[in-house]
Amino acid sequence: MNNNPNLYAQFAENWNLEKTFLTTPQGAYYSYADAERISAQVANFLAGLSINPGDRVSVQAEKSIDYLWLFLGCLRGGFAFHPLNPAYTASELEYFFSDAGSTLVIFDPDNASTAGAVAGRLKVPHTLTMSSSGDGSFREGYLQASDSHCVVESRRSDVAALLYSSGTTGQPKGIPLSHDNIAVNASELSTAWRFEESDVLLHALPMFHTHGLFIALNCTFMSGSAVRYLSRFDAETVIDEFENASVMMGVPTYYTRMLSSDRLDKSCCQSIRLFTSGSAPLREDTFEDFESRTGHRIVERYGMSETVVLTSNPLDGARKPGTVGLPLAGVELRIADAADNALADHEVGRIQVRGRNVFNEYWRKPEKTAEDFTGDGYFDTGDQGRLDTDGYLSIVGRAKDLIISGGLNVYPIEVELVLNEDEAISESAVVGVPHADFGEAVVAVVVNAPNAEFDEQIVRELAAQSLAKFKLPKRILAVDKLPRNAMGKVQKNVLRDQFQDLFAHN
Repeated sequence: MNNNPNLYAQFAENWNLEKTFLTTPQGAYYSYADAERISAQVANFLAGLSINPGDRVSVQAEKSIDYLWLFLGCLRGGFAFHPLNPAYTASELEYFFSDAGSTLVIFDPDNASTAGAVAGRLKVPHTLTMSSSGDGSFREGYLQASDSHCVVESRRSDVAALLYSSGTTGQPKGIPLSHDNIAVNASELSTAWRFEESDVLLHALPMFHTHGLFIALNCTFMSGSAVRYLSRFDAETVIDEFENASVMMGVPTYYTRMLSSDRLDKSCCQSIRLFTSGSAPLREDTFEDFESRTGHRIVERYGMSETVVLTSNPLDGARKPGTVGLPLAGVELRIADAADNALADHEVGRIQVRGRNVFNEYWRKPEKTAEDFTGDGYFDTGDQGRLDTDGYLSIVGRAKDLIISGGLNVYPIEVELVLNEDEAISESAVVGVPHADFGEAVVAVVVNAPNAEFDEQIVRELAAQSLAKFKLPKRILAVDKLPRNAMGKVQKNVLRDQFQDLFAHN
């Protein structure tokens, strides 16, 4: 029995070093002994740069196998892993590096003019490069390091990873996840989904995101199972690879794209025992169409950066379309009114949760922590939901107008602040509208400044200088005025209704 709370130590306790850890369609092969050896080299290399336990290691790089070694090396060395979307712009990165207090920034060589330049301007002590193939100074450094390393003894509360959630005021919030937060969730989730050493996870998700890193891969690490690694999602490639896997995890967009392939049927899915969906709501028609075509009922679940996974439809028993299932073991969940009183079944209220998987506090934002935690220790997710008589959770709305496009979170205020800087725009309102592929599409509705000429393409090009691509509106529409209620507040529900069919024929 391992008594070290370090997340890496908790993972490694379940590994057979002679067993396959990761393979690729191109023929690459790594065993768990390789994972042990290379992660030790990474931990030694970073420690040799005078990076200390608790220091933040920020990475803005494309998905690669070296990205995995970096994650594992940070865990065993006690460094706080800080993953960032490769699409972030220089202005976004400046906030992240500064707020995190990054000691090391690792970036793709193609991002030298953004991540590299920002890190230099902020005088980040160390920078390294890592390309999508893994080439760069990061690999050159760790290959020279010793592979003898004792896993750092961590406290349960020590920060294993620092994530950021977009802020409704335009300022993202840092979310420190402890070794214990992640370990207990990985253990409960791998148990709930019955991960065994014989499983093979088909991994086509990004790695900078909670879904791809702390949900999919952590189930693998906690069970000592294997990964079939794909560098990105492509529907036809994924269907080809079903025969080499037993579990597939994806966002709803993945399933809608696979359904567009004539090759998707029961025969191609015979080796898959489990399909899961998360990061955005799964439409009931997608659930039903996928079952009709493949015979598989997708397991939908619900989670967020602050908690990892909270609920899941069960492997045994009803998998109810339109619900995100039952709370995982150890998760206390209630639907509450404005005074934090628990509501009865079928009543709609705020989803509040408590448990060891829930983070303890926002990074350097005590006032926000006080705002989002109740007096009795529940975290208020901000989402609206209801529980049925069987205890299944349905999410009926999201607070603060969050848009989930292709599984990625977009807060309208971030986009509006950029658009409102344009001299041609007097005000803007950003909403999400239905989109067959992305689930929701970001749409901006703007009012022209007096005597200004509106050109949608020019506005988009200007916004693209400050916004990551996934936040960029797919359409920017000019109107004479925005709808407002009696208090003068913009009625975004009216705009959503007005433009709900904008992409109906795409």
